[in-house]
Amino acid sequence: MPEFQTTPGTRDILPPDAARWRAFIENFATVVERAGFEQIILPMFEDLGVFLRLGDATDVVTKEMYDFVDKGGRHVALRPEQTAGACRAYVQHHPVPPWKVWYAGPNFRYEKAQHGRYRQFDQVGVEVLGVDDPLLDVEVIALAHEFFRLLGLRDVTLHINSLGDAGDRDRYVSALSEYFNSHSSELSEESRATLARNPLRVLDSKRPNEQDLIREAPSITHFLSDDAAAHFAMVQQGLALLGVDFVVNDRLVRGLDYYRRTTFEFSSGALDSAQTAVGGGGRYDGLVEDLGGAPTPGIGFAIGLDRTLLACDAEAVFSAPSSAADVFVVDTTDGRAALTVSARLREAGQRVERAYGAKSMKSQMKAADRSGAVFAVIVGSDEAAAGTCTVRNLSTSEQLTVPRDGLVAHLAGQLGSRTPRRSNS
Repeated sequence: MPEFQTTPGTRDILPPDAARWRAFIENFATVVERAGFEQIILPMFEDLGVFLRLGDATDVVTKEMYDFVDKGGRHVALRPEQTAGACRAYVQHHPVPPWKVWYAGPNFRYEKAQHGRYRQFDQVGVEVLGVDDPLLDVEVIALAHEFFRLLGLRDVTLHINSLGDAGDRDRYVSALSEYFNSHSSELSEESRATLARNPLRVLDSKRPNEQDLIREAPSITHFLSDDAAAHFAMVQQGLALLGVDFVVNDRLVRGLDYYRRTTFEFSSGALDSAQTAVGGGGRYDGLVEDLGGAPTPGIGFAIGLDRTLLACDAEAVFSAPSSAADVFVVDTTDGRAALTVSARLREAGQRVERAYGAKSMKSQMKAADRSGAVFAVIVGSDEAAAGTCTVRNLSTSEQLTVPRDGLVAHLAGQLGSRTPRRSNS
């Protein structure tokens, strides 16, 4: 066993999985940038106070934060999510609203590592700050729905709820507290501890013996103000207009304390586990104000790469992109022809592999077959003397001789055009 390995909750993303991750992010960027979102790249760590706004009753803050005092005496934390950082950036840089940004990258939470759930985990997501419009909620939800469809996922269900305004939520929490405390003997020790911190989180319990009790708990719908109820009704109407199916789930509360009004979650029916959520989000009106800014409405979502890719595996969609080469260059002279021919073809946008170390023709042709290349470009002593190449179709074994200076054009005609690298001029 090697002396050093990845620490618990982390892992290496090796080829071809790394290419699949990159394709995941590129597809996400395509979807959200069509809707006017621009990328933001946030720091991996922030002042601890930024994340304390997530709620002192949440596990993220009380148990899972990676925080430390740095060499300058600052108390900082690795980001457990990116919404709070985006709001901090909004307060700091004063962009013109509506501010529509998307992000991708790792977050960090010290929790029990398991399949599809790691201590370093990647997400993609969007945030919109400065707009209080229920139809924006619809558009944001629809973007996530569109992305899952683009990946090929079909067994994904959208759950939506409203947590109302701050006063609505406070009244509901009070009612839940009274209800669950009156049935505390029926709760597990873990749920009683959760009840003491945040009664809303008891609704998240997946323990079978508590499900009947949770089903009978008060519903948030009875505590919504007229404005909050109208907002939620418009969200439902907008989703229906777009043909986005949904289930109203009055037990959906999400994991962080900053949510207000619209909350939503996408769950995969293809995942065989208790953890089926592949993404979700909601409104967080008030978070910017908590971070020192003016009162600013906001909404966003995050989608987890690991669990979403597990759902893709379960539905047999969105496989890793092909890593096959277009061309494999075989050089049985001194290697310099392979060096220059490969560089010229790559400059033209072809994906090109070659052998190294003066291997034999037989060895290089075996490598060409393993590469998955469509064509082999062969330069032997005869070709080197004549300034030509032999181009062999590796599927049919048909071959012909092509002048070296016409090779790029010939292969472009066979393989189609590629996007060349940018020139420095």
